[in-house]
Amino acid sequence: MLVLGVDPGSRVTGYGLIEKRPGGIVCVDWGRVRPPPDMPFYERIHHIFLSMMEIMRRHGPQEMAIENIFHAKNAASSLKLGHARGAVLVAAVHCGLKIFEYSPLEIKKALVGYGRGSKEQVRSMVQIMLKLKALPGLDTSDALATAICHTSWKRYDTAPIKVHAAAAMPSGKP
Repeated sequence: MLVLGVDPGSRVTGYGLIEKRPGGIVCVDWGRVRPPPDMPFYERIHHIFLSMMEIMRRHGPQEMAIENIFHAKNAASSLKLGHARGAVLVAAVHCGLKIFEYSPLEIKKALVGYGRGSKEQVRSMVQIMLKLKALPGLDTSDALATAICHTSWKRYDTAPIKVHAAAAMPSGKP
């Protein structure tokens, strides 16, 4: 099973693909979508959408894991994050992926055993669990952590945590 993990952001959207194999999990690809900083906001959202569509079509994951929206102190930042997250969700629905959502606490607990772990602790565990030679950026490690969390939950629960019915729409249909 190939899982796409995504850490959405309007300036940087991290992604990571992992595959669950009999011997464990393997990192297939990881990276960042980074629209040009001088690009208008609405064009950055479109850039994220198109980039995620290309990644999904290139790799063909069956499922996508993404972080739930959390409450932030800055309302403007939360709104921008919501737009970026929406672009990723629409791309996933368009490509026919099953979508699973996890809270930041669930993700951190799955990786470091503690729901209040730091981003650096999560990144270190991602590097160890996936046997990565290079240390990924924080956005990318968060995306990989989300995918790892998903495969951990799937081990213990065969039913989807949250699956949206629209995710069953055939790919290539507008």
